[in-house]
Amino acid sequence: MPTKPKIPADAGELRRTAEGWLRERQKNQRPAVRGERSAADTQRLVHELQVHQIELEMQNTELQDARDRMEALLEKYTDLYDFAPVGYFSLDEQGVILEANLTGTVLLGVERSRLVNRRLLRFVAPTSQPVLLAFLKEVFARPGKHVCEATVLKEDGTAFWADFQAISAVSLNGPRKWCRVAVSDITALKRARETRHRLEALAVANRELKREIVRRQAVEVALRKSEQHSSRLLDQSRHQQEQLRHLTHQILSAQEEERKQISRELHDEIAQTLTGINVHLATLEVEAAHNAKGLTKKIARTQRLVEKSVNIVHRFARDLRPTMLDDLGLIPALHAFLKEFKKRTGIHIHFTTFALAKISQLDGNTRTVLYRVAQAALTNIALHAQASRVAVSILKLPGAIRLEIKDDGKGFEVERVLFAKRHQRLGLPGMRERVEMVGGSFAIESAPGRGTTIRAQIPFDSGAPPVP
Repeated sequence: MPTKPKIPADAGELRRTAEGWLRERQKNQRPAVRGERSAADTQRLVHELQVHQIELEMQNTELQDARDRMEALLEKYTDLYDFAPVGYFSLDEQGVILEANLTGTVLLGVERSRLVNRRLLRFVAPTSQPVLLAFLKEVFARPGKHVCEATVLKEDGTAFWADFQAISAVSLNGPRKWCRVAVSDITALKRARETRHRLEALAVANRELKREIVRRQAVEVALRKSEQHSSRLLDQSRHQQEQLRHLTHQILSAQEEERKQISRELHDEIAQTLTGINVHLATLEVEAAHNAKGLTKKIARTQRLVEKSVNIVHRFARDLRPTMLDDLGLIPALHAFLKEFKKRTGIHIHFTTFALAKISQLDGNTRTVLYRVAQAALTNIALHAQASRVAVSILKLPGAIRLEIKDDGKGFEVERVLFAKRHQRLGLPGMRERVEMVGGSFAIESAPGRGTTIRAQIPFDSGAPPVP
């Protein structure tokens, strides 16, 4: 039997190949007996039919080979599609899933038979749903590749960050629009980004820390040089060191006294109030079942006790450090303090200042110093001055800002009071120390019967010379 020839692609070549194959067959067949030959026309017809038969056999063989190749390609494509490292989804304009590969079903935790014809939005966290809707709208509105990130929820409720990449497609079966979407889990990538950001923040903090270390080392060197210089000027600085020791002693004494006062007030006011609340609550518990009519009045009394305790705690916090100074700035904090001071002492206060926009540029240390100086000065006025009026003003001078507090009290001899009381109280020395710590100057003008004026001046604009 002749070998099967190679099937040509051209039709003419196919016929010639078939005719050659037929001749080969006829050579191998038994010779026909004389007398059995048919007519010439019949012979030609049979010849044509045999050629066509061979052509059909060769075309059928070619079709079978093409089908085998297509099945192999389809199997390969199916493997590539189903076992791709990302999930593939085909969506229509409403976000309904038309097709999905196995990786996509694993990502969502749903079998493919239950996933088709369900909306992809069902598996997106509520906070990310507007993002995905806008993404799909953009995909169908404009050609090209589109990308977004959203939080996806598996059917069991497990959440992960997903990357969506989509491109619109043209439907071959009708006018229905659809798009191809590739979905991949980027939770690890997100965490890596967050870790990188934290590392970058730590690196910045480390650089700042190194700069701070260098600065402190420079300060330490400067301090050592200053100490060496101070050793040569020890005789001139003994008086200042003595004042500093007494000031430190007074600071510690004042802190301890303040702690005692706070402890006493906590015990005498808040503790007693809370004890009263506890007694009222115990009474309410007993009488709740027997006397429901008097319950409302007792609850009201208990609420007043609670409100009183809250007000006391607020007053303690305001006296220790007013949050308004940090949150709203110097002027609102001074307004609140002066209002409370006037209410408590009955002394009339007149307060003036310049533009708030300029004062808001003050740094935190300057605001604190000015507030504490005003607080200490007014406390001294309330305790010692016997004044009826106080004028408080904040002035903007070239290169500096000045706080001035003037009262109409009895006044005093400045040098005598400073020398006599430096061992007894912080007062004026403490104010001066605060101002000088930020590079400012402090001055007092007073005389018996003529009132007192306190001025604290702090450099404000480094580009301008300070005002004398």
